[in-house]
Amino acid sequence: MLINEPKLVGVGLYTVPEAARLTKVPSPTIRRWLFGNRTWRNGQYSELPPVWESQIAPIDSVTGLGFLDLMEIRFVHAFRDYGVSLNNIRLAVERAREIFRSDHPFAKKRFQTDGRRIFAAIAESIGETTLIDLVKSQYAFHRVVKPSLYASLEFSDADEVLRWYPMWPKQQVVVDPEKAFGRPIVRDGHVPTDTLAQAVEAEGSKDRVARWFDVPMQAVRAAVEFEKELAA
Repeated sequence: MLINEPKLVGVGLYTVPEAARLTKVPSPTIRRWLFGNRTWRNGQYSELPPVWESQIAPIDSVTGLGFLDLMEIRFVHAFRDYGVSLNNIRLAVERAREIFRSDHPFAKKRFQTDGRRIFAAIAESIGETTLIDLVKSQYAFHRVVKPSLYASLEFSDADEVLRWYPMWPKQQVVVDPEKAFGRPIVRDGHVPTDTLAQAVEAEGSKDRVARWFDVPMQAVRAAVEFEKELAA
């Protein structure tokens, strides 16, 4: 279900380059996953469909992504790194969407436990070696979907992801769609990390910036560290 412009509060709002910066997945890759692409093979074009549908309809012809799209990008990236094909990931998304009744099933906490069952059903139906290896080894599956992907997420009692701590296990920086349209902010004071980092760069004093924005010194340090990591 697409979300229209008046309903952006609480959804998060990111351009593709901003999503790439936060997830460390290249912009062209995100576009292929989100919008599909055409490939030339055996003398003809082949249309590859999107892996999932964005939360947000284009605004003035500009592509927008929501917070849940960031979560899907992180999961798809993890499975691609493991060697799962995009076609099989599409099948997993379709199957999980039916089970969880959600347009962004990878963002559901239940996928942590039900994901192996979903991939097992796909592996059994198509005999795909990488998927079979993934679902046979509980260690392998949990290595892909559990430590880095779930530990840094905070969920509601209804299994919905609420916020992401991208510097996990440190929790000074949070991405929360309910605040600042999902821009990374410091937890103490809710000031965007790029605002604090740019102020430090301009003034040359973390202490002065902390006083100006009325945030703890550790929050300013975390913001500077986080923005350096994003720029690396």
